[in-house]
Amino acid sequence: MDAVSQTGSQAAAPTARAREQHGTLINSDFQTFLVMLTTQMQNQDPLNPIDSTDYAAQLATFSGVEQQVKTNTLLESLSSQLGLSGMAQMASWVGMEARSAAPTLFDGAPLTLYPAPESGADQTVLVAYDSQGREVMRSPAPASDEPLVWAGTDSRGGPLPAGLYSFRLESYAAGEPLGISDVESFARIAEVQNGPDGPVVVLDGGAVVSPSDIKAMRGAGPQ
Repeated sequence: MDAVSQTGSQAAAPTARAREQHGTLINSDFQTFLVMLTTQMQNQDPLNPIDSTDYAAQLATFSGVEQQVKTNTLLESLSSQLGLSGMAQMASWVGMEARSAAPTLFDGAPLTLYPAPESGADQTVLVAYDSQGREVMRSPAPASDEPLVWAGTDSRGGPLPAGLYSFRLESYAAGEPLGISDVESFARIAEVQNGPDGPVVVLDGGAVVSPSDIKAMRGAGPQ
């Protein structure tokens, strides 16, 4: 909760500063505009003065731009407030486990994976990648959506170091490739942050996932 509250305060501060900067910018631009308009009036040709409707049009144009800037500032403020509200509602997720295709922290304990073979597949291959995206394991797997356990070993059965790992499932039918799908796993939610496009979930190990990409939730601990 402290991490969530602190993040919310940090996110709100830049928004307040942005509103203040917008207001200062508008006031400065308006004063500059008035100076320019006054100078234009003082230096116009007496034999061919500028039509008063031109001045009115310039004022109307600047006023429209000013109102648009204020509207944009208000929309940014509302968007930030909605994001903070959503983040506060998700604060209770911290400590729970989320199932997604995001990279999962392997700390030496076997990981339970949830494959999703392509329809019609009669053969599948599980592929593991390290945090650098390098393939570290390739092994035949049942052509089923039943959970399977990965012991944290490479293709030769040797132990892999702790770290973040992601998984893909290659599906085949009669030896022909059908497609590649992400493999999901559960990971503990360590933090909720307010990202550029709304709240995001930070998993153990640092992987960041959008709430819309979370397929299931459960209490902490093996189940």
